[in-house]
Amino acid sequence: MIRVAGNRGGFYPDSCVEVEGMIAEFNGMLLKTLQGPKMLSQRPSAIIVPHAGYLYSGFTANIAHRMLGNREPKRVIVIGPSHYVYFRGISGSMLERYETPCGYLPIDREYLETLSVRHPILFVPEAHQKEHSTETQMPFVKHYCPNAKVVELIYGADTDYRILASLIDEVLHDPENVVVISSDLSHFYTQKEAEKLDKVCLSGVVQKDIEILDHGCEACGLIGIKALVEVARKGQHKIELLDYRTSADVSGDRERVVGYMSAAML
Repeated sequence: MIRVAGNRGGFYPDSCVEVEGMIAEFNGMLLKTLQGPKMLSQRPSAIIVPHAGYLYSGFTANIAHRMLGNREPKRVIVIGPSHYVYFRGISGSMLERYETPCGYLPIDREYLETLSVRHPILFVPEAHQKEHSTETQMPFVKHYCPNAKVVELIYGADTDYRILASLIDEVLHDPENVVVISSDLSHFYTQKEAEKLDKVCLSGVVQKDIEILDHGCEACGLIGIKALVEVARKGQHKIELLDYRTSADVSGDRERVVGYMSAAML
């Protein structure tokens, strides 16, 4: 009944010491680049974060997770797209514990079952075996929200964002809940092309405009992004961009890059 960390040693380090070391390094870099500490004291109810290897996107993800930890949530709902298994709808991990290099996180199965009464949540076991979009978030959750329970939700490519938005809206009615939306941006364009495409995603998120997102945003987790934008729009919440970069910032390869952003709903 354990959600095994199938990407340990791949997308992120295998050992707790190495994970904690990378987070400390990200925070050191962050403090050097901050214009002021006020941003880090904010308490978002939801964040958008990337899910590539920590070497490439960990800094960007860490900023948002660090801010999310200010909420000291009881429950963290992590939502990401399925990369490996095709299915229709939303799958929830009906297991007991989630493995991370720094120990287990309890899965709130009872809460998940309650949600599934009112929302179309299934359990597709194979979808949870090695999905990195959600798994890469868990070491950050373990670090910044060590006392929280988690719920892992993975959605299929045909999911209507409005269905997911309805679920997120209910989740966030409980002030002890927070939501993590996982998504990378454009994939394998030149740096110049990626920046042009990703600007559409950034504009759509900050302006809370679904129509903008539908005209050029190539995020792999676009359904999740649109769902959160819809929740923010209806609830009149602000979404603030925290960081944007591409894999070229690390690799130096500007011919075939992947885009990453983090944002916070306040």
